[in-house]
Amino acid sequence: MTGALPIAIEVRLRGAGLRPTRQRVALGDLLFAKGDRHLTVEELHEEAVAAGVPVSLATVYNTLHQFTEAGLIRVLAVESAKTYFDTNVSDHHHFFVEGENEVLDIPVSNLTIANLPEPPEGMEIAHVDVVIRLRAKQG
Repeated sequence: MTGALPIAIEVRLRGAGLRPTRQRVALGDLLFAKGDRHLTVEELHEEAVAAGVPVSLATVYNTLHQFTEAGLIRVLAVESAKTYFDTNVSDHHHFFVEGENEVLDIPVSNLTIANLPEPPEGMEIAHVDVVIRLRAKQG
């Protein structure tokens, strides 16, 4: 949301068809207050606990999936054991820093994807996610 005034989370939730419950508003405030970022269920839960928001890990998980279904965030599967949720829903790709579990955005204009396969009959490509894995140089 660079350059724009932040939209109140209650307005964003209603606009996405979600009722602004106390827990959704509290988690949404934590999630979107720091701009575009990538975090796991566990990381958001830790932030909620630190902020004094009484919420279970299961509630955080369910809320993030509701936000995903409503189009407020998107899921980024980087490794099989960990799912990240991305507050930036625009078309873009990612670097993943191995060993540090850090996800960084790559603007879509910096990457060109060509020769995509033809989708099966009756289907269309909805989105292409590219994750480029990084590690510190050896030696």
